[in-house]
Amino acid sequence: MTIRATNQADVIPLRPLPTAADPAPPALPREPLWRDLVGEVLRRERRAQGRTLKDVSDASRISMAYLSEVERGRKEASSEVLAAAAQALGLTLADLLALAGERLVSLTAARSQSRSLGAAGGHRPVGPAAPAGPMGGVLLAA
Repeated sequence: MTIRATNQADVIPLRPLPTAADPAPPALPREPLWRDLVGEVLRRERRAQGRTLKDVSDASRISMAYLSEVERGRKEASSEVLAAAAQALGLTLADLLALAGERLVSLTAARSQSRSLGAAGGHRPVGPAAPAGPMGGVLLAA
């Protein structure tokens, strides 16, 4: 067996692509991304304090353009950047991550409720049922 052959693997999609024969599944909110949640919390906290992006940018020593991208969920910020932004807002990194975690839990509960309502209404759930446990629908392969 060649090295090239041993490095090839089957890709298993997390959500199968719909086919033309499949009926249109009910629209579910998309899976939340961590960067979206963290950005949402940063923006919400900044606005709640009545502060501008420039003010927080200067206080955190993060460029205004980059901080804006982080708030909009366009950039995956490092823990150092998140800690600096949180500190500029009077939060700890733990506070920021806890708030984002709470938002993730509430969105996940809403998704689960939408999924079960869709299944109860005679619609077929999208993809395989998510396994229970801390990894959710994540598939790990060695």
